[in-house]
Amino acid sequence: MRANVVLFWILFVFFALSAAVYAYWTWIDELQPGVEPAGTVALTLTAVLAAFIAFYLGRVHSAQGAELPEDRVDANIDDGDPELGFFSPWSWWPIMLATAAALGFLSLAIGWWMFPIAFVLFLVSIVGWVYEYYRGHFAR
Repeated sequence: MRANVVLFWILFVFFALSAAVYAYWTWIDELQPGVEPAGTVALTLTAVLAAFIAFYLGRVHSAQGAELPEDRVDANIDDGDPELGFFSPWSWWPIMLATAAALGFLSLAIGWWMFPIAFVLFLVSIVGWVYEYYRGHFAR
């Protein structure tokens, strides 16, 4: 976790310097003098976000009281948490959910008549994904 803290502090310094250089560069522009607000604010807020994450991770690291296995040089792979979750490698329902989401967002661009189709596909997909272990070959 210490490496993540250092990385985000480096990102904070980079984005803060980038915001300062960008503000100065747009300020000295001969065609349109003055600081361009959108890019300056975006880079400044990106630096603030990196500082927030670095501060939070630093506080968590100091409050935790021990080193993570990822921070130790002599750690083995087995020292980390082995539980990563349960995933169905044969399940097609996440692909159907992604299709429903794509159709839903596509309905914003093409027309609202597609939204009910996407919503019905979403309902069928989410019910199928939730209940895939309650029926068929893999029922418990």
